[in-house]
Amino acid sequence: MTERTVKVVNSLGIHARPASLIVQTAMKHKSSIQLIKDEVPADAKSIMSVMMLAASVNTSVVIRAEGEDEKEAVDSIAALFEKKFNEE
Repeated sequence: MTERTVKVVNSLGIHARPASLIVQTAMKHKSSIQLIKDEVPADAKSIMSVMMLAASVNTSVVIRAEGEDEKEAVDSIAALFEKKFNEE
């Protein structure tokens, strides 16, 4: 299992477009991937699950992956957060 804590830094938080980018990125990987906010897990391959996290700006989120490409999966999703989902 690989995990990393990231912070939501884009001003609008994880709304529909960032959630869609997370799901699209997660679907490229074979690993099981979760986003965890306040100990509540969300399936990173489900847009509804990701949206239900309601992660706003300055929220910490744990990206957790388990499987054959877990490190790459965590790295690629963390990169989305670091690039502010290309919004700013």
